[in-house]
Amino acid sequence: MIKILVSDPLSEEGLKILKNVKEFQVDVKTELKPDELKKIIRDYDALLVRSATKVTKDIIGAADKLKVIGRAGVGLDNVDLDAATQKGVIVMNTPAGNTISTAEHAMSMILSLSRNIPQASASTKKGEWKRSKFMGVELYGKVLGIVGFGRIGKEVAKRALSFGMQVLAYDPFLSREIAEALGIKVVELNELFQHSDYITVHTPLTDETKHMISTAQFSVMKKGVRVINCARGGIIDEEALAVAIKEGKVAGAALDVFEKEPVLPESELLKLDNVIVTPHLGASTEEAQVNVAIEVAEIVRDALLGKGIRNAANYPCLEAEVCKMLNPYITLAEKLGAFSSQLIEGRFQELDISYSGEIATYDLSPLTMALCKGLLSPILKETVNFVNAVSLAKERGIKIKEAKSPKEEEFVNLIKLSLKTDKETRVIWGTLSGNKQARIVKIDEYYVELYPIGEMIYIENWDRPGLIGSLGTVLGKHSINIAAMTFGRDKPGGKAISVLSVDSPVSAELAAKIKQLENILTIKGIRI
Repeated sequence: MIKILVSDPLSEEGLKILKNVKEFQVDVKTELKPDELKKIIRDYDALLVRSATKVTKDIIGAADKLKVIGRAGVGLDNVDLDAATQKGVIVMNTPAGNTISTAEHAMSMILSLSRNIPQASASTKKGEWKRSKFMGVELYGKVLGIVGFGRIGKEVAKRALSFGMQVLAYDPFLSREIAEALGIKVVELNELFQHSDYITVHTPLTDETKHMISTAQFSVMKKGVRVINCARGGIIDEEALAVAIKEGKVAGAALDVFEKEPVLPESELLKLDNVIVTPHLGASTEEAQVNVAIEVAEIVRDALLGKGIRNAANYPCLEAEVCKMLNPYITLAEKLGAFSSQLIEGRFQELDISYSGEIATYDLSPLTMALCKGLLSPILKETVNFVNAVSLAKERGIKIKEAKSPKEEEFVNLIKLSLKTDKETRVIWGTLSGNKQARIVKIDEYYVELYPIGEMIYIENWDRPGLIGSLGTVLGKHSINIAAMTFGRDKPGGKAISVLSVDSPVSAELAAKIKQLENILTIKGIRI
């Protein structure tokens, strides 16, 4: 008997799917305390959660039989993914289940913001009849800027177009051809800020997107712009937003998510009449709850019955012997993708992957999945996983080509990727060290010896004496320790690259200081 524990409330439609399988024993035990869950988890083959249950390293460590963790929802911040991976537990989520509900909520917020519906309703219920006070604006002919054009952003665009709006989109992975076929114009972020009457965000919260809309961004926006966030709290700087509204730069805002939830009662935004707020209701529809319950039940059922893996966040292959051989290369491929994604400028167009050596005799689809996951993860985060990465890349118009050759090239068992954007092409070569650690051995025409892990600084420079000393001095003044360095050059005195592994992140301000050093051409911070 396969035992399944459901530790958070799940719609009955989802539970029925599991209970109808004769091989399954389904136990629903909600509101368990961590110690209680840790005590009983050792008896279960699968665990289904929503957001309330925290699946920590301790709980996973106590799970002797656990094979699958299913999360009914998108976010995986309540599951220790690393601990699950080390334990060999597959973690799956349901990234598509609440797409329509969130898109509709964003559209509802846009409409409510335009016509002052919540404020007018409250006023009328108080016995007032102040029609002139709640004069609204039409959506027809207005420009909607969508930051993040994944599933939800695309659905918002469809609805906005039906209202006669013009739609601008910013997404670093979105091809112009695909967007224009939908009637959407792809623009850079600053252009979107400058020309939009409404701005709605639909990106994950990452180090790169945290406060991506703040004082500097509000300063370039149109006077009277309206801002909507139904994605993640923290993408918009709430303090800067409050200031922009008070100064009249922003005509209003509609927020479903906040930097701290529940939102603090003393928040300045709650005191402003032209701010509409809801308590994180994006996925709160009956249909969405049913959809994610059905989806998580189906993917867990299929995984336990050996019918395939979908939406796996951490496990691209399942055959034990194949995994034993390929796992180090899967890690290498993911790191190469993540490194390349942060290194290159422009919108992705083509990804050419070539595998050479003994690994080319295997089915390398898990490596391609991992490489695409690494490529997209710096921006898409938890919405991309091993199983959907390739299809998400293709949805965004990225052409993927693969080539295999059992013949060894310069390095044994080599993965070589060529990534082309609308601005440039970069070529990265990767292989394994003797102890099977991922290493990058060539970047474009430069040979290097780089272990892609942690915080890194990538620099293009002129090969001149004194560079290392000046770099060390600047980093030392900011208490940043250099753990390792690698250099590559085409000829003495010519162009060169320097990659530094450091013990702590490099801020934008520090990067700007390094850029001012003599002989520095470009600098990028990279995190793996």
